[in-house]
Amino acid sequence: MNYFKRLLIVLTITIITLLCLIFFVTFLNYSNIINTKITNILKVIIPLFSLALGGYIMGKKASKKGYLEGLKIGLIVASLLLISNLILFEINIKDIIFYILLIISSVFGSMFGINMQKEK
Repeated sequence: MNYFKRLLIVLTITIITLLCLIFFVTFLNYSNIINTKITNILKVIIPLFSLALGGYIMGKKASKKGYLEGLKIGLIVASLLLISNLILFEINIKDIIFYILLIISSVFGSMFGINMQKEK
């Protein structure tokens, strides 16, 4: 039960970070502070950063094999996005590549997190 609680906390932190950053970028774009090109770039960077942060936190709390913890987080979020994308829109190869990048970002974040844990 403790593991699922930790997993839920990390997923919540990841989703809240994602939503807050997207809201902030949307506000800046709506206020004409940043242009559309920068917004399109940030639409890719923000989810990668959020999942790397979630992987980092999960790796920090893991005792061993941090890459598997990051893989779990990445697969959960990518599968939720994939299911919602299948329901609402058509899926193309760019979406699949993006989901793979999300998983890889989460794995690298968790690997970094578990390595930072061992330095203490």
